Amino acid sequence: MPTKRRDRAMGVLFALIGIAIIYLFGPDAAPDQRSTFVLNIVTKSPPIPVPDLVLPTRTTLYALGLLCAFAGGWQLVRGFKAVNAVLGTLLLVFVFAFLTWAARGKSFSLTGMLVSTLLRATPITLGALSGVWCERSAVINIAIEGMMLSAAFTSVIVSSAAQNLWGLGPTTGLLLGLIVALLTGGLLAAVLAVLAIRFKVDQIVAGTAINIFAVGLTSFLSASWLATNERLNASVNFRPIPIPLLAKVPVLGPVFFNTNLVVYLTLLLVIVTHIVLFYTRWGLRSRAVGEHPKAADTLGINVFRTRYVNVIIGGCIAGLGGAYFTLGSVGRFDEVMTAGKGFIGLAAMIFGKWNPFGGFAASLIFGLADSLQTKLAILKVPIPSEFLLMAPYLATMITLAGIVGRAIPPAADGQPYEKA
Repeated sequence: MPTKRRDRAMGVLFALIGIAIIYLFGPDAAPDQRSTFVLNIVTKSPPIPVPDLVLPTRTTLYALGLLCAFAGGWQLVRGFKAVNAVLGTLLLVFVFAFLTWAARGKSFSLTGMLVSTLLRATPITLGALSGVWCERSAVINIAIEGMMLSAAFTSVIVSSAAQNLWGLGPTTGLLLGLIVALLTGGLLAAVLAVLAIRFKVDQIVAGTAINIFAVGLTSFLSASWLATNERLNASVNFRPIPIPLLAKVPVLGPVFFNTNLVVYLTLLLVIVTHIVLFYTRWGLRSRAVGEHPKAADTLGINVFRTRYVNVIIGGCIAGLGGAYFTLGSVGRFDEVMTAGKGFIGLAAMIFGKWNPFGGFAASLIFGLADSLQTKLAILKVPIPSEFLLMAPYLATMITLAGIVGRAIPPAADGQPYEKA
């Protein structure tokens, strides 16, 4: 999309967001109605109490709508330098306006929704990171879903056996289950790597085969084996670990600093992945292999080894995502419990333009939509909550259409390499 046309389209979009807030939400709010956002949350390590955020509903909606409309006018006349950042900000403004409208005359736990958003975004983030590691070295990994599902299955079996049969205790059982999850994801990734790199099988076909295999095998074993061996499907899960002092920070403390081990590892992996890929020699080599493998080979970079290592690392990260569903959440395995989160992780990776922080931000959008779907059902909003699930997918389609800038993958993505 040409730059000038895109700038005009963004200006119109900003203005439409403002108009939608004013005319869709504003008239429904009575002049004396208030929207209450609860900022405190009950936990074992509660944060410092703060007053709830109470806003006049109609005034707030009109103010937010005018802000977006003004941003649209400014974009049409002068233009913003960081257009995508402004778009992201205005989308958050729209979400907040929607929540203000939904909570009119009621109270809404804002902190609780943010906690739920991060938890629901965790497996999606891990799926996105797995995809980033693989595709930055030009291997398409659509088998993330199968890796997650298999890791969820093996992790809960090992953890349950360690606790219920071997007498090793909850902590040891959970750690063993976590290790097995990483190994399971890494093993399936190694299979994908051999098929894609050595035998040059079509990467989409190879990934699809692994997904089908994982769904079939775990469903069969769950129905025929776990159903009659409940002690192998009954693990404790990781409990929240409050970080001293930081967990006491209002709002942000319960979200980021009073959560379970898998979430902490996810946040750490986002940072580590970014540093490794963009600030280390290995990252430079990986990106070179993903963009121009022949040139990288000419410079002495082992293209095959780089791809093998990155794909297996990506598989281990997907395995951690699988462990979240069992050890980080419910403590048991159910058939097809990943529910497409691996594929959503790939969408988040594309939305984030193959960048770890971009993928994390996109995952939060998916997590927010999932969380809203549950929270707004409690508020009895006169909108089918299922429609909210379409929002992140719509955002992904907009991204792929080039509205927020073209999502350009690594140049050699999906192409097998033939050494000269």
